[in-house]
Amino acid sequence: MEVRFVVDQNVGKLAKWLRMMGYDALLFKGRDDGDMIKAALFGNRVLLTRDTQVVKRRVVASGRVKAVLLEDDDPRMQLRKVVGALNLDCRAKPFSICLECNRPLVKRDKDEVYSLVPPYVFKTQRHYMECLSCHRIYWQGTHWAAMSKEMERFISEQRAS
Repeated sequence: MEVRFVVDQNVGKLAKWLRMMGYDALLFKGRDDGDMIKAALFGNRVLLTRDTQVVKRRVVASGRVKAVLLEDDDPRMQLRKVVGALNLDCRAKPFSICLECNRPLVKRDKDEVYSLVPPYVFKTQRHYMECLSCHRIYWQGTHWAAMSKEMERFISEQRAS
């Protein structure tokens, strides 16, 4: 079964890193920790938080809700802990989840995105993905290259440690 997450807003940047790796990472924006725990419990999701009070709750402490308590402020260090604690595959499905709304991306033919991307992008790119929820279009441009480089750096650091 694929690991899915509820990410507390106190570690919100971690959600984008997990999404880059292809993991379903629901960013919880509510105020009620009880609702966040319910989302983890009923959604069969791992809870990621820096809040020590959340992990003391009975449903979490008993193991009914799996949680990872993160102590570091740095999203890269948080990701390192999550990857290590859950033995995640960093290369499973990179760039397959919308970074903004956490929905799966679908491939689009070049002619389908003609009116949806800037002319230069249309002229220079061949591969496109679309989020069917927010309708963002993704392509392998400079932003993708920078994120790929960051991910490769992270994977290399993981291997070295």
